[in-house]
Amino acid sequence: MYTLISLIVRFLPSAQGVAPVHGVAHNLMERAESRAGRHPHQAQELRNAARAYLSVIR
Repeated sequence: MYTLISLIVRFLPSAQGVAPVHGVAHNLMERAESRAGRHPHQAQELRNAARAYLSVIR
């Protein structure tokens, strides 16, 4: 659970105002795609984090 939270926090905009180009959910899904072959459990956690982020935002 702490891993999931740390991944979400890492993608949040920093205090300097530098936001990700495509947004948090997009970055999480891209990372999930890149990890799908080697770390399927971690990829699923990233997908779940993206869905949770979108459900909170919307």
